[in-house]
Formats: sequence, structure tokens, C-alpha cells
Amino acid sequence: MVQTLVIHGNEACVRGAMAAGCRFFAGYPITPATEITELMARMLPQVRGVFLQMEDEIASICAALGAAWGGAKACTATSGPGFTLKQEGIGWAAETDTPIVVIDVMRGGPSTGQPTSSSQQDVMQAKYGSHGDYEIIALTPSSVQEAFDLTVKAFNLAEIYRNPVMVLSDEIVGHTREKIRIPEQVEVVRRKKPESSIKDYIPYRPTSQGFLDGMPTFNQGYGILVDGQLHDEWGIRAGHKPDVSAGLVERICRKITGHARELLDVEEYRLDDAEVAVIAYGSPARPSLRATKEARHTGVKAGCLKMRILWPFPETAIDQLCQRVKKIIVPEMNMGKIYREVERVARGRAEVISMPKLGGEMHTPQEIFEKIK
Repeated sequence: MVQTLVIHGNEACVRGAMAAGCRFFAGYPITPATEITELMARMLPQVRGVFLQMEDEIASICAALGAAWGGAKACTATSGPGFTLKQEGIGWAAETDTPIVVIDVMRGGPSTGQPTSSSQQDVMQAKYGSHGDYEIIALTPSSVQEAFDLTVKAFNLAEIYRNPVMVLSDEIVGHTREKIRIPEQVEVVRRKKPESSIKDYIPYRPTSQGFLDGMPTFNQGYGILVDGQLHDEWGIRAGHKPDVSAGLVERICRKITGHARELLDVEEYRLDDAEVAVIAYGSPARPSLRATKEARHTGVKAGCLKMRILWPFPETAIDQLCQRVKKIIVPEMNMGKIYREVERVARGRAEVISMPKLGGEMHTPQEIFEKIK
């Protein structure tokens, strides 16, 4: 039975997390993500889950990481400066193959910035925020329905790839109320246990696909050493061994980049014959779609490509698009961060126009339409 509700995007994230099996949340209230923490505090105890309000953001992500190794599907949520504070924990998760979901309801920055306004200024911090080489997966909802759907997907991808996965929401999605449909059941990827026996288990030896042999929980008898230093296949520190250290970093990066095609998640609107394309993600995707419809009414062959997964970057889809269109417009609520990624892929085959917007306001359909003409 499908449940129809009118809720805001932050509540949709919570309901998506619960549906995906999240049973641990540690967080610290911060605008505009506060409702996620509040709702987790109310809803998790109802399913025998655990909610912890921690003293700060660093403690929050560390508690969630510990819960993941304790066997729980774990999550934390934040915004702006809180996202910055979580970065060391995100790097630790990538280095230790720890599945965790981080919801960032983006607001304007830098520093304390605009606590109650929207932005997309964290998109590069999501990918590069922690030190060292690693890769993450980031999903970008543009509606309340997608806040639910993509949060479910984030938890599933975290289990499949054993990696930090981010839901890059924004204040507009987080606080918009609209109707959504929640199915009675959603597809849930359960945590895979090791296939090897306890005696034969080697915790960090990759399969031919680059994945590990399941994830045991502490106190199940498996010998597991989880350490932040670069390590060998048994988890033993190997920072002093160049080949072993390099191999580990290469593996955790290729675990994501090597599966970029499987992770491709874009939606296309009338791009088959388009001469002008708008590439958007998050909240600006909605006025972008409206603007392309208006352009079609005036005879302009325009289309829209919406990115639901931003990282790994959908290079294949954009590369193919650049072979067909003359002009690409990239509206973003930042100074033009993803525009540079699109331009890199385009390599001069199409004119790429950045359409940045700051101050906490989203583009209007008319503003994008004027660029399309």
C-alpha cells in the first residue's frame, strides 16, 4: 500500500533512511538540517533504533562510524560548517571501507555564512573535503520525493560499495513541503556477511570487481583491525611500505571510479533533437526543466539533463551530449563549480555557459529561459 503524505524534504530524508534500514543516528542540530536530527530523535526509538545527540559534529560522525562497525546502518546529518568538521571522519570512512550515509543540507558559506538560506557551495567539499586521495558517491535530490528515494538509494549504495555516501540536499529541498508517495516496502540492500570462514577471512583483500568479502561485525569472531593509517590486506599498518600503501589508495579510488557507469543516474528531457541543453542538479533542476519547456513553446530546440548522482561525475552522459548540442547552460547556486567539470568534458565541442547565483536565491525559469534564447 502506498502512503501519500505532504511533508518537507528533511522529513523525507528521515523516512527514506528509516525505510532503508537506518537504525543509528548521531548528530548535532544545525540549520537548515535541524529537522532531520529532531525527527530521528522521535522516530528511531519507535523501531528500537538508537539516537545520540553528540557534543559536536566530529563526535557525531565518529559515533556513526563506530555504529557501522557495530553492525548498524548508520547516518549523520549536517550543514555548512558542520559538514566541514565531519571531513576527517569521511576520509576515515573511505580509508577503512566503512559504509555510512552523510546528509548535507547545503546553505551559503563560507564560515557561518547564511544559516537559513540555500546554496550548492559544498559540491566540491563533498568530493575533496578530506585530505588524501579517495572517492565518494554523492546524490543530489531536487524534490521532496527524490529526497526520500535518493536517501534510500544512498543507504543501498553505501552497503554495495562500503563507502561514505552523501545526500547533497539544500535548504530549498529541505524545507519545501509537497506531496510524496512512500511505498510500503522499498528495495533494501542488506549488509553482506563474509563468505570466507573466520579462519580464512582476509578483511581487505578485494574481489575481481574491487569489492571486499563482506563486512563482519565486531565480536563475531573475525579478526579485524580497523585503523586510519594505510594498511595491508589484513589491516596491519603499512604506511612505510610504498607499494602496499599505493595499492590501497588506488583500490579505494577505483572501487568507485571503476564502477562509474553502473553509478550513472541522470534524467533526460527532450535531448534527442536538442541544440541547447541545460545541465542541472538539486533545486535549480526544477526551474531548468520549466525553462526548457518554455523554450520549446517558442520553437527553440532545448532540453534538460538532470544529475541525480553528481559524484562520480556522469562524464559518459555529458560526453555524448556534447557531441549533439551547440550550447550548454549550467545554472548553479554557487560561483560555477560544476560548470568547470562540464567544460572539462566538453573540450570545446559545445559552448558551455556558467550561470552562477549566490545570496541564497534560486534561479527563476525566466532567467534560465533568457540564457537559452
